[in-house]
Amino acid sequence: MTDTPTRAGFVALIGEPNAGKSTLTNRMVGAKVSIVTHKVQTTRTRIRGVAIEGAAQIVFVDTPGLFRPRRRLDRAMVAAAWGGAADADVVVLLVEAHRGLTEGTQAIIDALKDRISAGRKVALAINKIDRVKAEVLLALSAKLNAAYPFTETFMISAEKGHGVDALRGWLAEALPEGPWLYPEDQIADLPMRMIAAEMTREKLTLRLHEELPYQITVETEHWQERKDGSVRIDQLIYVVRDGHKGIVLGNKGETIKSISQAARAEIAEFLGRPVHLFLQVKVRENWLEEAERYSEMGLEFRDGNA
Repeated sequence: MTDTPTRAGFVALIGEPNAGKSTLTNRMVGAKVSIVTHKVQTTRTRIRGVAIEGAAQIVFVDTPGLFRPRRRLDRAMVAAAWGGAADADVVVLLVEAHRGLTEGTQAIIDALKDRISAGRKVALAINKIDRVKAEVLLALSAKLNAAYPFTETFMISAEKGHGVDALRGWLAEALPEGPWLYPEDQIADLPMRMIAAEMTREKLTLRLHEELPYQITVETEHWQERKDGSVRIDQLIYVVRDGHKGIVLGNKGETIKSISQAARAEIAEFLGRPVHLFLQVKVRENWLEEAERYSEMGLEFRDGNA
């Protein structure tokens, strides 16, 4: 047995939409726990992925992208992101190398000064480094570090894995000493019902991203464990108008059939057992204004500015 003390704590990944937070969470954890699509603002809840690095347990809080909120759902997502950052032991700001110091990133840096207490470790991770030249990276790093006193800077590619091990090693050392927060074999603390709903929503977003706006959500209505070891999952897809229902169903039900097959395969792989998935589409014109839908997504139903 080693005498190395155990460490555990929360790491919040923040940044603009599509900065690579979900991809980095999945890369760190070694399993797909966070929804990843090419459409921005796909992460709605703070999904916690759990990674083990030596004697440390790193709990990643994958926050929604920070942007200027316009609707109630936007405000709830931004509030969830800052809530995750404020509660974390370490914060990592992800910036896309090819986009540089954007207006959005500058706004996040300004907010960090107000919202994150002094003495908190805040690291900078410049992501997608394969898209720019070395001299551009160095100049961007200097500019960002002049804008905020980052504890450490990392150059990474979350997609390809470059620099991720160095970041994970540093995070493990940066966390406070203490007992692990989760069992060793647990990789996410969201209920399985919610993870399954997120996986189906990802397939919907990938398939229909051009036809449907963000006004679509998925809830797991029933979860039945069967004697043969398989699981039956019934899910509801909420849309805001009849026309959207037709788009989700597709011609002769072809679209929802292919979405169901893709989601079922991914959920079954995640659970490691057979899955029977049944999807139903319902029109709820005002789901964006219903408190219950927000609790299902792990968000606060709130008014006012985030």
